[in-house]
Order: sequence, then structure tokens, then C-alpha cells
Amino acid sequence: MISERRKARKDALEILYEKEITGQPLEQILENRKLARGEKPSEFTIELVEGVEKHTQQIDSIISGHTDNWTLDRMPIVDRNLIRIGLYELLYEEDIPYSVSINEAVELAKIYGMEESSKFVNGILGRIATELKETRGSKEAR
Repeated sequence: MISERRKARKDALEILYEKEITGQPLEQILENRKLARGEKPSEFTIELVEGVEKHTQQIDSIISGHTDNWTLDRMPIVDRNLIRIGLYELLYEEDIPYSVSINEAVELAKIYGMEESSKFVNGILGRIATELKETRGSKEAR
């Protein structure tokens, strides 16, 4: 059975993917999903998508600084948004250990990404987490 948080991350991925494909505002996508499913997305899903949207400029800047020969627009949409979600968690979700955020992004990449997506997502988030541990300390120790 899929955990609530993994389902929330999967839903966040779907919402961010839809936003990129359709160009619709986040609020409209959330409302459409609520109408189609008869329930609103979980609080954690909403927290993730709103957090990624609010901090996209900072998140994308950090990602761009950690990719060799990969611009954001060259990345597959799924990979790009999994990295955004994972990085949002690394930066702003104090209660989630770095290793959990990375592992969840990697597991979703295995399911929804391409053959090499999980390695790509793991590599970028791993490098960023290593730097964050050096500058902020490890969340696992908190």
C-alpha cells in the first residue's frame, strides 16, 4: 500500500506536470482535481505544489548550479518536477530527513520517469543535500 506522503508527492508531481503542460494557474488545476475526484488534494500535496511554485526561482537556480550540461528546459518534465519537489523538501521541510526526501523522489522517478531518471534525480539531489549538510547540518541529527 502506498503511504500517504508518497501519494501526496505523486499527486504533487501530477499537478506540477499538468501546470507545465497546460499553462493553467495552480488554483484552477487544484479546483479541477477537486471537482473530478470529489475531494481536494491532501494538505501535504497542496503544501508541496504551493511551496514549489512560491520558490521556483530559487529552486531552479540551485538546480541549474548542480547540473552539468543540462539546462532545466532540456530535462524531462517529470525529472525536473521531481527534483523541484525533492529540493523544496530539502530546503523547507524541517521535519523530513534529507535521505527520505531524496529516496521518495528517486522511487517516484523509477515509476514515472525514464530509464535513467532515478539515477539523474538521485545525483542532483544528493549533491545538493551534501552541500546543505555542510552549510546547515544534517536534518537527521536534529
